[in-house]
Amino acid sequence: MVSDWRRTNEAPTRKDEDVVPYRSSLDCLNFLLADLRGGLGPYVNIFLLTEAGWGQATIGALLTVSGLVGIAFHAPIGAMIDATSAKRGLIVGGAVVLAAMGVAIATYPTLAVVFVADISMALLGAVFAPTVAAITLGLFGSRGVAAQLGRNAAFDRFGNLFIAAMAAVVGTQFGQRSVFYILPLFAGLSIIAVLSIPAVAIDHQRARGLDESQPGAVQPYPWRRLFAEGPFTVLAIGTALFHFANAPMLALASQKLALEVRGFESAVTSAAIIVAQLATIPMAFLVMRANLIGGKPLLILAFAALPLRGLLFAMFDDSYWMIAFQILDGVGAGLFDVLLPLVLYGAVPGSGRYNMARGIIGTIQGIGGASSFVFAGSLVVWGGYSVAFSVLAGVGLGALLLMLAAMPETLPRGRLATPLGGT
Repeated sequence: MVSDWRRTNEAPTRKDEDVVPYRSSLDCLNFLLADLRGGLGPYVNIFLLTEAGWGQATIGALLTVSGLVGIAFHAPIGAMIDATSAKRGLIVGGAVVLAAMGVAIATYPTLAVVFVADISMALLGAVFAPTVAAITLGLFGSRGVAAQLGRNAAFDRFGNLFIAAMAAVVGTQFGQRSVFYILPLFAGLSIIAVLSIPAVAIDHQRARGLDESQPGAVQPYPWRRLFAEGPFTVLAIGTALFHFANAPMLALASQKLALEVRGFESAVTSAAIIVAQLATIPMAFLVMRANLIGGKPLLILAFAALPLRGLLFAMFDDSYWMIAFQILDGVGAGLFDVLLPLVLYGAVPGSGRYNMARGIIGTIQGIGGASSFVFAGSLVVWGGYSVAFSVLAGVGLGALLLMLAAMPETLPRGRLATPLGGT
């Protein structure tokens, strides 16, 4: 399997100067999509709790149900991304829908509206990041994808920092509802950015994990064969455990902070997000050198940060310390999110099912994350926030032990990724 990956990785690819003109467009796209790709969730949670008057149990149940409905489509969406040549159109349509849903939540925060919006966000979570990764692979090929995925993540995190700071100012000055009205602006700018990448510049065979220069890789193999790949199976189980433990942590920490500093809910939520995003930026630069460092050491670093973060949240109540501990969110979930597309590419080499594999992982990830909200909320009701954080830390520790014992290296070491700006 590693030898197959090596043949793909060393295959001749498009010259660097051919894709340099599109690199700035991809940078802008990642920066602008930051507001749409996951940045809305924490503000929905806090808005419903502190302004719309929703209870914690209702919020947790809604997030779980809508999440489970949405993630059922992750694998089909991944298969669609593999098959379609309209990858830019997926981002355009998704940006429009998500902006509309954000405005709907702010205007009519009823159960029906929020339920539909949450399902839409869950579905689009399976569209944005995988489609951008597929476009990246289609533009830069296997040899340059490590460096560019790291660069994508860096610009995404800079975008998250920008929108978090903007949300803090806008939410504090004009009310929490105003945060959601920023979405249409970023949706429009994201559409401009993605359409500035010519459709003909994207190699859709490479974007699905095929390489014509690799013998026997001209057609995708059956999707069921993905589960015969040992690294893919281990990665899937580890992902489920990781996200079961990680998904509720920011929500619980934000709730705890918001209840203690009323009037500054958007500010403290933004502060927690900003700290995590700042920590993720150096992690993105590590991923840019993943071909030299290896994928498994970076995975272990990401998985180790999660239980440590949970234990610290359980032990400390001071708001300043809780915000500071979000550094570990950047090292844990932040690094894992950046690294996953690259490790997954090495786990299913030449399959032609790369985006479907990403969708399957997304489904497993979503089930693990969505199912934990009710669990974590019940723990808070039963034993308080410290008990909830301690139990989640224990689950995270189990995921770490699995990766240490069973996950092989899928990225051969010793070869630097293609430099960002040159040969």
